[in-house]
Amino acid sequence: MSSDNNLESTDTEARFEFKKEQSSAFEAEVGLNEETVRKISEDKDEPEWMLDRRLRALEHYQQMPMPSDWPGQPDLSEVNVEDIIPYIRPDIEARGGAEEWDDLPDEIQDTFDKLGIPEAEQQALSGVGAQYESEIVYQNMQEQWEEKGVVFMDMDKAVQEHPELVREYFMTKSVPPSDNKFAALHGAVWSGGSFVYIPEGVTVQMPIQAYFRMNSEGMGQFEHTLIIAEENSEVHYIEGCSAPQYARHNLHSGGVEVFVKEGAHVQYSTVQNWSKNTYNLNTKRAIVEADGTMEWISGSMGSKATMLYPATILKGPGATDNHITIAFAGEGQNIDTGAKVYHNAPDTKSTIESKSISKDGGRTNYRGLVHISDGAENSSTNVECDALMFDNDSTSDTMPYMEIQESQVDVAHEATVGKIGDEDVFYLQSRGLDDDDAKQMIVAGFIEPITEELPIEYAVELNRLIELEMEGSLG
Repeated sequence: MSSDNNLESTDTEARFEFKKEQSSAFEAEVGLNEETVRKISEDKDEPEWMLDRRLRALEHYQQMPMPSDWPGQPDLSEVNVEDIIPYIRPDIEARGGAEEWDDLPDEIQDTFDKLGIPEAEQQALSGVGAQYESEIVYQNMQEQWEEKGVVFMDMDKAVQEHPELVREYFMTKSVPPSDNKFAALHGAVWSGGSFVYIPEGVTVQMPIQAYFRMNSEGMGQFEHTLIIAEENSEVHYIEGCSAPQYARHNLHSGGVEVFVKEGAHVQYSTVQNWSKNTYNLNTKRAIVEADGTMEWISGSMGSKATMLYPATILKGPGATDNHITIAFAGEGQNIDTGAKVYHNAPDTKSTIESKSISKDGGRTNYRGLVHISDGAENSSTNVECDALMFDNDSTSDTMPYMEIQESQVDVAHEATVGKIGDEDVFYLQSRGLDDDDAKQMIVAGFIEPITEELPIEYAVELNRLIELEMEGSLG
């Protein structure tokens, strides 16, 4: 790499890998039981109906086995919830997030200053939320959108201020606790996250962002995101995640539920840069009504293991779903990602484009499901999976699964796996690039479908993160 690239990568690494000492106002005991769940709910002053949902989710969690029967799935034997701190409330004065950065403790301000959150808010965002450990510490929405009825607040505050909407949608229609063991765990100990409500006919022209920072060693972060886009509305929500490296394992098990009403359009973009001691086990699902559009843009890297398969249920005629995902796995990492789409109505469309990069013995895997129900005539789907490997020790698999119950449909699947070509590198070297820069340019072109869907500030950051992951692997 050039000296400038080395400097940028060093700056980026420092930006995410720093650790801060921060006192907490409340910290749950290690492990998970009914008493812990009740203490979390009590600390949040939740209504009885939310506590009841937590306790039902705990019952599901206790009854379900750990997932272990999928071929090639990440090894979860080291995931022990009994060793995880499920809830830490930072020591800040304002519950539900401060309205001004200056109201936060210096340690938390410094954390998010290093991550660039205030700068991003000023330059490219309609609203921003910042979560530190288990609680939102800052939340703000531009006044012009609040005047149009847009709601953007943390989930804990939404339970108190919008109980009718939260009670109707929270883990009832999309992701019930019975869905899987980690959805049940999430339902029992969830904390923080974002509540987004877009009124009918409103287009939020600049993205909304939430950033989740897990700072403490051996903790779990379980934020919940609930987005409701009413008819003919539009919003772009961006999620960023990071954590410093520790000796003990951390667990991230978030939940995302998106409801796209008739003619609405939601884009959900994620750039996750967890540390290599983090297990990233999320459940994300959207339900799309007639002529609505859902877009998932996902970048997954940094974690020890990731299992992430955003799912969309195309419920109404003419609904559309698009997935663009990129996964990067290095030494000791297993990044298992994909997408699920359920075509439950006629004239629905979906596209899935998956990009994966593996090096130094890392493993990436695309695991996907497309289901077209009987009666969903004139539906179409296209799945494209491309894998790029740096060496013979790395692994990349593609496991698409198609369930087609209707004959009048259009289904296509394509997969390619390859190493960086010597001819491509030679061509770029003949144009004046050295070996490392040539390979970086090839990788940048490989991931361009995802970067071009992000605001420029985030596209640049994603490219820098990829460069950081590639350090030491080229040549």
